[in-house]
Amino acid sequence: MAHTLLVVTGANSIALADSTAHPTGFWAEELVELHRGLVSAGHDVDLATPGGVHPVVDPGSLVGEHAEDLKAYLASIDGFLARPRALADIRSGQYDAIILPGGHGPMVDLAFDAYLGRLLIDAIDRDAVVGVLCHGPAGLLSAVRQDGSLAFAGRRLAVFTDDEERQGGLGDASPYLVESRLRALGVLVESGKPWSVTVVTDGSLVSGQNPQSSIATARALVEVLSGR
Repeated sequence: MAHTLLVVTGANSIALADSTAHPTGFWAEELVELHRGLVSAGHDVDLATPGGVHPVVDPGSLVGEHAEDLKAYLASIDGFLARPRALADIRSGQYDAIILPGGHGPMVDLAFDAYLGRLLIDAIDRDAVVGVLCHGPAGLLSAVRQDGSLAFAGRRLAVFTDDEERQGGLGDASPYLVESRLRALGVLVESGKPWSVTVVTDGSLVSGQNPQSSIATARALVEVLSGR
């Protein structure tokens, strides 16, 4: 059994390009399927947020045909969500895997969180598992080494693409494009067609492109963890 840490945004809004606030949080399907997949495989899952704040769900992620299932699952883990650890309190080397679901929230806080950056650099340097999904890779932007380089430069991953952001995300109102920013810092982004199920595994780094890839990303994480 692996000891895993689900790192979730604590943001509940994002400042758009015109400085107006747009509600956000974690994306329900992504957190649910990652948590469900890890727990079903017998892994231990802890939760952490910046400052230990109670994470909120992006209201836009609770619509559609699976909304009731997502709401029911979130209700069943309400106690888990209500008691996150603070990222600042987590020691390096404490977890076998660090996993970041998306929603636009990670663009607001996780991308700039020095405590998360420290944990991610430690994880990649000791070849621990790192999992990111959709906008979750924004959190990788925090992993800047002392020489100014991104710890994940040269690694292959999937991320919510610029095309998907324009087609079904915040579009031109987005404060920045996660795919473009990661590419500019040397990350090797491997994109599938918009809204396709796309998962990239690069050694201990597992990534999914969008909400449609949630279940497949959870399965890939479980597979990588099973080989450890």
